[in-house]
Amino acid sequence: MSHVLRRGPVLGCALLLAPLALTTGCAADGHPLSAKPYDAARQISVAGLDGGRKVDPNKPLEITAKGDDGRITDVTATDAAGRHIRGELSGDGRRWRSTSPLAAGAHYTVRVSTEDEDGAPGRRVIGFDTAPADKLLRVSFGPDSGTYGVGQPVTAELSHPVRDRQARAVVERALKVDSRPRVTGSWHWVNDKTLHYRPRDYWPAHATIDVRSALEGIKVENDLYGGPAKPVVLRTGDRVEAITDASAHRMTVKRNGEVINTIPVTTGKPGFATRNGVKTILAKESFVRMRGTSIGIAPGSSESYDLPVHWATRVTWSGEYVHAAPWSVGSQGSANVSHGCTGMSTSNARWFFDTVRVGDIVTVVNSAGETMTPFDNGFGDWNVPWEKWREGSALTTEGVREGGGPADAARLRPAL
Repeated sequence: MSHVLRRGPVLGCALLLAPLALTTGCAADGHPLSAKPYDAARQISVAGLDGGRKVDPNKPLEITAKGDDGRITDVTATDAAGRHIRGELSGDGRRWRSTSPLAAGAHYTVRVSTEDEDGAPGRRVIGFDTAPADKLLRVSFGPDSGTYGVGQPVTAELSHPVRDRQARAVVERALKVDSRPRVTGSWHWVNDKTLHYRPRDYWPAHATIDVRSALEGIKVENDLYGGPAKPVVLRTGDRVEAITDASAHRMTVKRNGEVINTIPVTTGKPGFATRNGVKTILAKESFVRMRGTSIGIAPGSSESYDLPVHWATRVTWSGEYVHAAPWSVGSQGSANVSHGCTGMSTSNARWFFDTVRVGDIVTVVNSAGETMTPFDNGFGDWNVPWEKWREGSALTTEGVREGGGPADAARLRPAL
């Protein structure tokens, strides 16, 4: 960002005393600023550009006017990515100093404008490189590029923890999410190393979402600078939603608002009630071996089980699925007899498996279970009201709310 000291030109012409002698010491049209700029290389000096060494990005850029016969009028400093350095020009035009950090490992072009004691314009263009950073903050976006359901959040995993609020703001400003059509959305800090991004409402059907980082080379805090990040491009398919009414023992599946199927189901029985709330499909597994021991059921107890399960659509890392349950067909549509999963006939489970994709929405209502947690057991992001979600951004005035990370230890705990 350039700073211009605006001051009337110092005319070398006796404009008031000798109006007929306007060409003396002036350009042909009577205005010194219309002259071709002279080379101001001898008129200015730049701190740190000696010996051909790369510039320390932790030090401010300082440009000084030498001697008493001129001043600096404007400075523009831009890196190869088009990012500008903010700066301040002293009131007398003798010194310009950067007020925003330089990027590490970047090439800069600095354009300095001057004028001499007669008001004639000068110009100097300087190029230099900054030293690379020793410590880089790398960003990994998720999921991988591909097509997903309209409930799929965007994730960003950082290689180093970022706790300071101002440093978080630097990171968040540099993480870009652009969708077509455009929607209102926000990042939310799940913990010191994880961010999630979601719109106010679900993504539109058949949207394109470009995710990228502009953090490379940018100073985050202390000696930590942004590193490279691989961008991802996500697309959404139809808006597919499954609403399971646990008390009515029925799942209603909609595509773009239209009901396409109603399926009798069974959900969690007392003591194993299915979680309420919005869940996002995490994976589709055509075969899963489900054991009661994985959710804390002792072998040999009356609740123990060890069964092959087909057409399993995962909605939590702790093992909640929508799956085929041929052993409970007699209860489907009339009673809840499972250990937390949503069970249905084999043909209905195969239809559901083939109809949905990762990122589609599964909502459970009227269950005796607790509400799906936002971040520690899958993508329960949509259970956070929008205003609360915004409070998790470092760019709001409400502060950052801390949360827990993914429960890696619970990833392989199927519940039947």
